[in-house]
Amino acid sequence: MNQPKQPNNPLSGWNVYKRLLVYVSRFWWAFLVSVLGFSFFALSQAGFAALIKYLPAAFDQKDPDCACSPDEVSELANLSFLPDFIQVNGQIDYQLLLPLGVIVIVILRGIGSYFGSYYITWVARNLVNALRQDLFARILILPSSFYSQNASGHLLSMITFNVEQVTGAATDALKTLVREGLTVIVLLGYIFYLNWQLSMIFLVVSPVIALVVSYTSKLFRRYGRRIQDSMGGVTHVSSEAIKGFQVVRAFGGNEYERGRFRAASENNLKQSLKLARVDEISTPLIQIIVFSAMALLFWLGLDPEFSRNMGTGEFLAYITAASMIAKPLRQLTSVNNKIQIGIAAAQSIFEVMDKENEPDRGTVEFLKPAGKIEFRNLSFRYPGSGEEVLKNINLTIEQGQTVAFVGRSGSGKSTLVNLLPRFNDVPANQLFIDGLPIEDYQLKSLRQQVAIVNQHVILFQDSVKRNIAYGDLATSSDEDIVNAATTAHAMEFIGGLPRGFDTQIGEDGFMLSGGQRQRLAMARAILKDAPVLILDEATSALDNESERYIQDALEAVMHNRTTLVIAHRLSTVEKADKIIVMDAGEIVETGTHAELLTRNGAYAQLHKMQFREN
Repeated sequence: MNQPKQPNNPLSGWNVYKRLLVYVSRFWWAFLVSVLGFSFFALSQAGFAALIKYLPAAFDQKDPDCACSPDEVSELANLSFLPDFIQVNGQIDYQLLLPLGVIVIVILRGIGSYFGSYYITWVARNLVNALRQDLFARILILPSSFYSQNASGHLLSMITFNVEQVTGAATDALKTLVREGLTVIVLLGYIFYLNWQLSMIFLVVSPVIALVVSYTSKLFRRYGRRIQDSMGGVTHVSSEAIKGFQVVRAFGGNEYERGRFRAASENNLKQSLKLARVDEISTPLIQIIVFSAMALLFWLGLDPEFSRNMGTGEFLAYITAASMIAKPLRQLTSVNNKIQIGIAAAQSIFEVMDKENEPDRGTVEFLKPAGKIEFRNLSFRYPGSGEEVLKNINLTIEQGQTVAFVGRSGSGKSTLVNLLPRFNDVPANQLFIDGLPIEDYQLKSLRQQVAIVNQHVILFQDSVKRNIAYGDLATSSDEDIVNAATTAHAMEFIGGLPRGFDTQIGEDGFMLSGGQRQRLAMARAILKDAPVLILDEATSALDNESERYIQDALEAVMHNRTTLVIAHRLSTVEKADKIIVMDAGEIVETGTHAELLTRNGAYAQLHKMQFREN
């Protein structure tokens, strides 16, 4: 993604368009073919006007008392290069020339239109495809704070709706800009060639048109951005309601969700109507200016003082060409809407693409499995938050140890453990692996050392096999995949699925039960065979029998592997080498199960509470 970045400055409309041109330059050859095609199209427009110049001569040819002017005789002589079949008795046969000219021009126009339109669309669609892929690739490498600060619905809307808005600016708008722009240039060149004094009228009204376009462009961008934001709200509300449909129905949230969606949708409607109002006012206003200029042109053109140097045929050609300018000029002004909406969409996209990547300043690779882990006076707060969620943590975990973290919800257990794979940027020189600060290790190398099973299992709309052998594990052998599934006690249900490992499990694994989903996640972690294993409430969705199986499997998996366990049920951590009790972001107790019960402190109180509950 070789994109110029301006992270500290808002992107102006021109800067955005220049960045889009960088994408267009990737497909320069197709763009060149398109421009050549539209050049033929534009020349054909002037060709039609040029043919009109010979109409008077054609009518005079039918008159035996033809009295052509010297200029017209000269024009006839200039056509002597034409083939013999268009000439009769040494004179041009206009009855044949004009229809043939129309056919030739139409054919050239059709060829030019095809190559111009197809290849500009090819460029535009490839531009959007590249932009969408670059945006998605950028989102994947942004820091965790970005995801916490942006709703998933808004991000989805950006990838789908906003990028499609750029499509409108890049396809129809770009096509109109090139085709109609070249047509206006060719026709203006032709009428200036015929009579430059008369044609100066167009230059007089140009500043007025430019002012109107400039003002409306700002409004188009402003309302275009609001439409994109409001569409993000529509996507966000609908995404939440669809994903949480069970909660919506169980708690009677239909009316509430309908109200949320109605508000989001009506906000989108409101912004769209504002945009439409500006569009419907600006286009007629520009047309009034243009056609007023045309009316003045006709009035002056009929004045002998202005047209005395023009023959009848030239004057007809001039009026025809000038009239033909109106349509492409009108289309050029009306396309401003799409262009500005596209620029607004591109601005929002480039703002995301300009954000700093997840920091990775490490240079050290792991040459052997990760060993001792040390937290030294570690304190941590989330970006944008003034309150510390971890305070002065001092803890050493030896290689191969199993360490359990327990405590009430919100005590900081998951936050502490998730610093190890650096899902959040760790304060410098406060977390060490094998004596080196964790920030010195390359992120990819660091994360290869860690396997994770979360309480909230993430599965993908794919097969069982691809969910186990995910990402870097995709090259694993079938034997290793089966062994991992067997160790996680997942084969018990995989064997009963319609297509076994090739069974599609649906979005987020909805075809599976909670326990089955958790066992697939466990199999994925086992297959990775990383030296550090993080289990964040990994058995919470299992029934007692399944949990017993998994606990037996984990004892084998945790052998000679550093394991960090976050658990609510204390019965699952009794055999841990060390139990860390946390409260309000601090470590309040450390010891084995037996030691902590003897102390009759916070751990013993948690144990008694669970014992009474059971």
